[in-house]
Amino acid sequence: MNVTGKLKLKYDTQKVSEKFSKRDFVLSTDLATPYPQHVSFQVTGDKCALLDKFNEGDELTVQFNLRGREWNGPQGIKYFNTLEAWRIDKVSDGIIDNFKADFEDFKLED
Repeated sequence: MNVTGKLKLKYDTQKVSEKFSKRDFVLSTDLATPYPQHVSFQVTGDKCALLDKFNEGDELTVQFNLRGREWNGPQGIKYFNTLEAWRIDKVSDGIIDNFKADFEDFKLED
């Protein structure tokens, strides 16, 4: 899945345990409508650094997986969803800046 929008907020990386870290960010979509959407995403592990090169206000395309889990707590069963980003690209004039990087190993033969 993917979505394009403007980076509204990016938070600091949180070290949850010795082996696990996460970082949240918010992407604003549907900005031309009366009801813009502010969607929270998460990156984990070594992907936390993906956000370092982007600034709030940058237009980004985020590729992500939808994750869901069940939690059985003292008040009963609850369900949680996470949008886990695995790739983030900056959009420039409608073209993704990292397009060239996707094909850097592609070579044409003479």
